[in-house]
Amino acid sequence: MRNFLSDKVTEIKPSGIRKFFDIVSEMKDAISLGVGEPDFDTPWHIRDEGIYAFERGKTFYTSNAGLKDLRIEIANYLKRNQNLSYNPDDEILVTVGGSEAIDIGLRAVINSKDEVIIPQPSYVSYEPCAVLADAKPVIINLKAENEFRLTPEELLNSITEKTKVLILPYPNNPTGAIMGSEDLEKIAKIAIEKDILVMSDEIYSALTYKGKHISIASIDGMKERTILINGFSKAYAMTGWRLGYACAPKEIIKQMTKIHQFAIMCAPTISQYAAIEALKNGDEDVEKMRQSYNQRRRFLIDAFKKMNLKCFEPFGAFYVFPCIKEFGLTSEEFATRFLKEEKVAVVPGTAFGECGEGFLRISYAYSLENLKIAISRLERFVSKLRNSKS
Repeated sequence: MRNFLSDKVTEIKPSGIRKFFDIVSEMKDAISLGVGEPDFDTPWHIRDEGIYAFERGKTFYTSNAGLKDLRIEIANYLKRNQNLSYNPDDEILVTVGGSEAIDIGLRAVINSKDEVIIPQPSYVSYEPCAVLADAKPVIINLKAENEFRLTPEELLNSITEKTKVLILPYPNNPTGAIMGSEDLEKIAKIAIEKDILVMSDEIYSALTYKGKHISIASIDGMKERTILINGFSKAYAMTGWRLGYACAPKEIIKQMTKIHQFAIMCAPTISQYAAIEALKNGDEDVEKMRQSYNQRRRFLIDAFKKMNLKCFEPFGAFYVFPCIKEFGLTSEEFATRFLKEEKVAVVPGTAFGECGEGFLRISYAYSLENLKIAISRLERFVSKLRNSKS
């Protein structure tokens, strides 16, 4: 019997995040700092709206683009937070999480062998989605000395005649890096001059700790060449509700909706009703969670300083990206030994690209109590490694 599997799919590596998650789920007394999932419950008023929708029998398909009321609230949210104006009728699409928006956004604009620039370390889905869209991924290896920001020089050196899309992953997963207005203006200038489309993944935009997040779409000349991706998983602790959205010029949204129509039909209906409530009345919830994450962020950075573990200070998302190069172990070796010897799961930096070698992603979307236990174990493990070298 012949091999029925797609070469393109079989050559894609499985997610490096899930490997450690699966191991720790079966390990007694283990602490996982590996998954980017808020430890907060979805706020009650949002859950109540979902329950109420269920009780009223709101369990049917919505329009392909999503509930009109939800698209209106998304437009209102972006207007008050980013001063961006999107037409709810034809410039907003509600998706099954931000990940679906990334997938169908690339498929809607890519022709075979177009090049997609992907700065790494970054979210694990970008490169596979580009490959599945039949694009050629062009990787930019971001540098710790630049605080993992994308520089104009790095971008210019990666552009060719085949470049079509730049993925802009800020606030960044896994590093926690952010891009300020000056950084974005330089990138925007290049995108306009070189006629490149930008896919701006802003799923962590509500979780910044140094000023307010700025969307590249808000810069003059960029809204018409940007696919803005966002969602509800991180800011509103709604991971399991599976709801995201894309905002873009209507010509792009029309083609994205076509793919969404055939592959998905519509995003979960009950989740959409809950999301309306989140956008209308959830700002206070988001701020409380943001403050809690910031407290945890400061705790980890201070702890790393005390144990002399190098880590630049991140100002976005809920991750830190400490450097472990001094120990002479690969990221995979360090994470594996740390899990086996101290029962703490972290993610090797290489899960987010080869340039993540020598780093670990540690999520602080966990309770301060668990973080304190995990850090005490990390301190013990690091001390043991240093003693063995001396």
